[in-house]
Amino acid sequence: MSNTIQRETQFGAHNYHPLPVVLVKGKGALVWDENGKEYIDMMSAYSAVSHGHQHPKIVQALEKQLARLAIVSRSYYTDVLADFLQYACELLGYDKALPMNTGAEAVETALKLARKWGYQVKQVPSDQAEIIACRNNFHGRTIAIVGMSTEPQYREDFGPFPAGFKVIPYGDINTLEKAITPNTVAFIVEPIQGEAGIILPPPGYLKQCKDLCVRHNVLFIADEIQSGLGRAGKRLACDHENVHPDILVLGKALGGGVLPVSLVLADDPIMSVLRPGDHGSTFGGYALAAAVGLAALKALEEEGLAERAAVLGERLMKGLKTISHPAIKDIRGKGLMIGIELDPTILEGRTVALKLLEQGILTKETHQVVIRLAPPLVISEALIDRAIEIIRQVFSELK
Repeated sequence: MSNTIQRETQFGAHNYHPLPVVLVKGKGALVWDENGKEYIDMMSAYSAVSHGHQHPKIVQALEKQLARLAIVSRSYYTDVLADFLQYACELLGYDKALPMNTGAEAVETALKLARKWGYQVKQVPSDQAEIIACRNNFHGRTIAIVGMSTEPQYREDFGPFPAGFKVIPYGDINTLEKAITPNTVAFIVEPIQGEAGIILPPPGYLKQCKDLCVRHNVLFIADEIQSGLGRAGKRLACDHENVHPDILVLGKALGGGVLPVSLVLADDPIMSVLRPGDHGSTFGGYALAAAVGLAALKALEEEGLAERAAVLGERLMKGLKTISHPAIKDIRGKGLMIGIELDPTILEGRTVALKLLEQGILTKETHQVVIRLAPPLVISEALIDRAIEIIRQVFSELK
């Protein structure tokens, strides 16, 4: 066992089960381990590295801002935060943006915002607000968020959980309509469920949900932390159905692969319910993060990364579908967010992930049944083709 792995195992909490590799360097869609072995990164840190490792424009923005000012807290204004918020709002079509750090923090912010809007604008009785989520969701790891999770391990021994959440099946518009009551303030949904195993809803589902929310005066919250910012082949996954969320939650790729940066975006009638002191974060919107977030958004647009993901995603999907193996049940996804679903009675996901690791591909299994393939959006066609052939070889050997 590597000395590094041994020490991390000894001194670190065992809340992760990493694959046995120690990574020390990354560039674009490639990473290298402590022995100099090269790997194709087909995970992108769950979309946090959508721009690729060490993207030059993002690293340059980071270094330039670090030389000027890193953090002074939100007790004061900074020039770079204004630039970041304006660019994000104008790009995505919102009046206001609220900066946070992690995706979970942004989701918590959206939930608080929806509840306050419900009491102040919709006039829901005090402490009676309801928020609807979907089964198999993954919105983060806080107490409130795991309280609306349906994954037993995420909930076990962490209760009691906050009240006010309903959970319904994903992709079922009729169940959503039945679940809405006069006290419902919001419906939160992932346009593509990532942690659940790259689950896509039926065509038209998001549009139906948004229309239903409008009809019942319920806020439509889209968690685009994994699926947004080009990953699904458009700027946002919601754009595939021309849906404009009432509240948009972004994270992961917004940090350009170098810092945690997240945003909650909404229009004035929603965001204006917050007053000074209602919500905050020491690091949310600090100067260094704002500079990185701005650079990440500009790179996404200037380099056409969403369009690139659409084209390369088709290439990857087409190649994967030529692979035949009795354990492969389904191959699905949008853009460069693809999952290979396995029959675990034939082949477990970790077995495949370990074999791919041996052959120079970084990926990870989800619940032992899905192999995720979500490389940086800057990956080349040659590396896509190389990855397909390695995956084909691995499945051939695992027969």
